Amino acid sequence: MKERLFNKDITDILFRLLFSSIFIGMGMEHLLSDDLIQEMMPDWLPQKRMISLSSGFILLAGGATIVVGYKVHQGAGLLALFLITVTIFIHGPELFVKPIGLSADWLWLWEVYQRSNFVKNLCLVGVCIHLLNYSSGKYSLDYVVENFQKNK
Repeated sequence: MKERLFNKDITDILFRLLFSSIFIGMGMEHLLSDDLIQEMMPDWLPQKRMISLSSGFILLAGGATIVVGYKVHQGAGLLALFLITVTIFIHGPELFVKPIGLSADWLWLWEVYQRSNFVKNLCLVGVCIHLLNYSSGKYSLDYVVENFQKNK
């Protein structure tokens, strides 16, 4: 067996903390800076506040399951579905739509923002798909629950 450079359980918790940070951060952004999020939403979306707040709760729930290592498969599945939906219906179309009235400098920034969000979401979906077959290490709630049940 090949010797590992770093302890698997340490890299597992670091991975879960770092990966989930984007979902927890964006979830809080949707809940605490809701007005700004709504301004960035396409005009065709109805019920922007409800969508923004619901998105915030989905992002927080999915991120929380991953960071604590509890039911990671369900959290990753929820996040993957959310990301696929947002990518198809929001960031994908926005690659081809340019807001009216933006100067060339701001238009360039808009295009970079949409492309980066589109590609970022694809990368995050890839990790979420990987997490569907993932087992958390010993610094996870799943590990604690499993060992508690074994020792009953």
